[in-house]
Amino acid sequence: MAYLAPIHRPSSVRNALKVRLLSPDEESLVIAKANRLEIYSLLNDGLVLSHTRALYGKVTMLERLQFAQSPTEYLFVGTDRYMFFLLSWDHELQQLRTQKTYVDQADKTSRDSQTQDGCHVDPTKQYMALQLFDGVITILPLLSKGKKKTASEALSLGEPVPARITEFFVRSSAFLYPREGIDAQPRLAILYEDNHQRICLSLKNLDYTAGGAGDPGSASLDDLAARDDLELGASHLIPVPAPAYGLLVLSESSITYFDDINGEALIEPLKEPAIFVTWTAIDAQRWLLADDYGRLYFLMLILEDHEVKGWKLDLLGITSRASTLVYLDNGLVFVGSHQGDSQLVRIQEDGADILQSLANVAPIIDFTIMDMGNRSGETHANEYSSGQARIVTGSGAFQDGSLRSIRSGVGMEDQGVLGEMAHISDLFSLRSSGNVPQSDTLIAAFVNETRVFQFTTSYEVEEREEFAGMALTEGTIHAANVRGNRLLQVTSSRVRILDLDSGMVTAEWSPQDARSITVASANEDHLVISSGGSELIALDLTQDLQVVTRRNFAAEGQIACLHVPTVRQDICIAGFWQGGAVAIIRLSTLETLQRVVITEDTVNVPRSLILTQLIANEPPTLLIAMANGEVVTFSLDSVSNNLSGRKATILGTQGATFKVLPREDGLSNVFAICEHSSLIYGSEGRIVYAAVTAEEASCVCPFDSEAYPGAVAIATESDLRIALVDTERTTHVQTLKVNETVRRVAFSSKLKAFGIGTIARKLEGNYETVHSSFRLCDEVLFKELDRIEFKNEELVESCIRADLYDGAGELIERFVVGTAYMDAPDQDSVRGRIFVIAVTPERKLKTVAKLDVLGACRALGVIDGNIVAALVKTVVVYSLNGPDLTKLVTYRTSTAPIALSISGNQIAIADLMKSVSVVTYSRPTHAGGSHSLVEVARHFATAWSTAVCHVDDHTWLESDAEGNLMVLAQNVAGVSADDRRRLDVVGEMRLGEMVNKIQKVDVEESGNAVVVPKAFMGTVDGSIYLFALIAHSKQDLLMRLQQAIASRVQSPGNVPFNTYRAFNNSVREAEEPFRFVDGELIEKFLDCPATMQEGICEEVGMVDVEEMRTMVESLRRIH
Repeated sequence: MAYLAPIHRPSSVRNALKVRLLSPDEESLVIAKANRLEIYSLLNDGLVLSHTRALYGKVTMLERLQFAQSPTEYLFVGTDRYMFFLLSWDHELQQLRTQKTYVDQADKTSRDSQTQDGCHVDPTKQYMALQLFDGVITILPLLSKGKKKTASEALSLGEPVPARITEFFVRSSAFLYPREGIDAQPRLAILYEDNHQRICLSLKNLDYTAGGAGDPGSASLDDLAARDDLELGASHLIPVPAPAYGLLVLSESSITYFDDINGEALIEPLKEPAIFVTWTAIDAQRWLLADDYGRLYFLMLILEDHEVKGWKLDLLGITSRASTLVYLDNGLVFVGSHQGDSQLVRIQEDGADILQSLANVAPIIDFTIMDMGNRSGETHANEYSSGQARIVTGSGAFQDGSLRSIRSGVGMEDQGVLGEMAHISDLFSLRSSGNVPQSDTLIAAFVNETRVFQFTTSYEVEEREEFAGMALTEGTIHAANVRGNRLLQVTSSRVRILDLDSGMVTAEWSPQDARSITVASANEDHLVISSGGSELIALDLTQDLQVVTRRNFAAEGQIACLHVPTVRQDICIAGFWQGGAVAIIRLSTLETLQRVVITEDTVNVPRSLILTQLIANEPPTLLIAMANGEVVTFSLDSVSNNLSGRKATILGTQGATFKVLPREDGLSNVFAICEHSSLIYGSEGRIVYAAVTAEEASCVCPFDSEAYPGAVAIATESDLRIALVDTERTTHVQTLKVNETVRRVAFSSKLKAFGIGTIARKLEGNYETVHSSFRLCDEVLFKELDRIEFKNEELVESCIRADLYDGAGELIERFVVGTAYMDAPDQDSVRGRIFVIAVTPERKLKTVAKLDVLGACRALGVIDGNIVAALVKTVVVYSLNGPDLTKLVTYRTSTAPIALSISGNQIAIADLMKSVSVVTYSRPTHAGGSHSLVEVARHFATAWSTAVCHVDDHTWLESDAEGNLMVLAQNVAGVSADDRRRLDVVGEMRLGEMVNKIQKVDVEESGNAVVVPKAFMGTVDGSIYLFALIAHSKQDLLMRLQQAIASRVQSPGNVPFNTYRAFNNSVREAEEPFRFVDGELIEKFLDCPATMQEGICEEVGMVDVEEMRTMVESLRRIH
């Protein structure tokens, strides 16, 4: 059974508009990103997100509607499953409210529109027209009072009525503005291509007749005028309002103005050809246009006595390639983009300035995974969180193409590196004087020495040879500022209090019998140390290190860790090597107030302790890091000192070390240092564990200085640096502009480099040329190291990193690249090539073998040290023999193979039309024998496959072009041979986005894991999903939980969850998802009110709500 959760939500923008939704006095920008609506407010510093909401459907259209009875406007939304609904803003609940829903307006007998779905509102505000199917325009009347409608009906739309038209292949349509005293009926202009491939313009009258009770009425579109002499490149219609009226037609080489009364046309050619893609109106005489190359134009009509005499077109500048334009106000325009960053642009006299960018990683054409914690090989061990892996995507297209580094977790941004330093044992931040309000001194402790670095406000840093009399020839266990402008230093042999001004020792204390100090911790008034490992001694910092009390804990065991909290001045907490116990101890007497055994395992002992305030208005939280990588948390009652609410979370395989990072709101975050460092913080009443997007840290301390406010100091195995750490988890995207389509990405951990195949598009003398190349780029800076250029019209289709046999029996690392020619002259000509490319010690690319092939090389793989190539209609296995590639064996597919997934000796082949087949590769068993590819299983169904991935024994995950996911399993235990050859569907659901790539991840399974991650998926809308398999013991629970939540949590439009996620393609439509759990829905349990949570738990049969919360929180942490 499968589980799916989003790592990076969709970022592609295809639809946007401005609407007075939140307030009658403020226009908001509404952006649709696949299945999400985002509402932005325009402030002085740019666009600010005000509200976001997920929908059960991919948004295909947005429109604003104004009803006389409402002070604010309404939002009309259409989805890809032909679900339409009207939304308003609920000011009391601060949520979107559904006013009316049209459930499934799909016409089963009509063909879907071959162009993008369209939605237009008649300028008279009487009708709305939807363009959903070829040959049909759906008319929705806007109801109004005065026709015996109730108040609620007056704020709504009427029932949809289809109107047949003879025009197919509609390119654009628009309602014309009515002329005063002339137009009695709304008129609709349609730009279309006829059966003779002529571009025509048709003008139609809308005749609508309202129906009676239960009758939606009728509508017809009657011809008024037509033209069939338009330019072949005509693409868009722009209705012109008063005073000019009429219609503009945008074409590739001209712009035409049509007078809708006399039919006259004014045609003026463009200075340079342009492929216009979208437009937006500024006012009645001016528009902004965008073309396919990201150029933004300003168009203005030239009028004389309200008559159009011509037009003027000016180039403003270059933006991302626009999918939609929205003119906001005061020269600001929003450029929504599918293949580049969406942008807020200011129009000025001298051009356009980009004020703000919204990151967009769509479309994800390819991606690879870099596991920052494991670079020993190509397997990606990702045990605890997807945040440990860095996903590098090839995103965007052409001039908007880029490499994007995506990581989900707590961001860390380096501010500077102090230098190379190894074996730092601890870090402490200090103030050099009582007059300094913030830290300005950093103490780096080593085993046998201490180093001091002092910072200035001008970002200069100086290493001090001496500082306030500190003993720098000894390792420091603890250092801190104390009252009276003094400094506390604890080493293994003594405790000293130093005067910061004079550097004199004002107090000193040493253990008896020359015993060493092993652990120390302090608050403002007291220091507690462990002497000899078994004795605790409390010293008064205000009384020159006078011993308050001491106690020997030999009976309890050796002291492993110690913490004196600042949130409770009267206690200290100790962890013991023996018995796996933790004790709450009164500071004044060192008597044990509470003792808790964490585990009975004698090897698994506490290694670090922290008591701090993570969550506001809650008891402080005690965090205990165990030796096995587990973190145990308790709530500490301030009166009874009882520990309650135990929870356990696995962060790693080794014990973590905690450091408190204070926050401005009085709460604290905790930095957990382990092989996969994490930030622990409170959010919405829960404790959140989030991976930190940084290399391994050995120790950390807060360093809130004037030069680096809110910073932390981090020591790694090799250096010491200053960085800024986010306060909570987000998805972090780093961009490297390539300005070409990044078609394929491959990563070599051994070479520490990427191999990327790119496609560049250029305009040369009004002719478009396309070039392709393969580049080698450094993994850290993405700096280009070398490249290989391919022939003109030859494009990169596939690229992998491979370990190949070199013909002498040795495995060597190579990049393998497959190409295709755009225009092959005949069937028997060369249609592509395969390159084997080596990287020299100088990090240069060298072609060591290449082969001409008769089919485009769509996909590549490696099996048993040989190359597997997916060509047109054929899968071929090649061996590398010096400079030659030798064909070993072939397998003929049903139509065209487009993706491969290789596991062991099996190859899963995703076919363009015929789903997935599985073949087994075998080497010769005797001398003179031949290699073989034998089909062992097949999915006997029609599916337009896009990707396939092996996820478990005899189990594969497949995606199709219609946004569905299928889990296919071979029935190896079948009775007959036919049964065993069949791939059965054991799970399916509709994702709603087309998946371009599925990448397998290998995860070490833990015995109590609810789900086991198996793959990442990248989509054309910029989403990245984590696919996992559910543990057998949790399958029924999660299925019932999904059903219970779906019945209670409503989406805008009131679309049923099962309808939204049900499998749907051109052949078959299911009623609900099958053996698939939507992780995003499951995680909504945490946002439900307490009473609803209790009802859900009662329905699924789990009595303990807290246990359910813990399970769902663990699911959230994995991504």
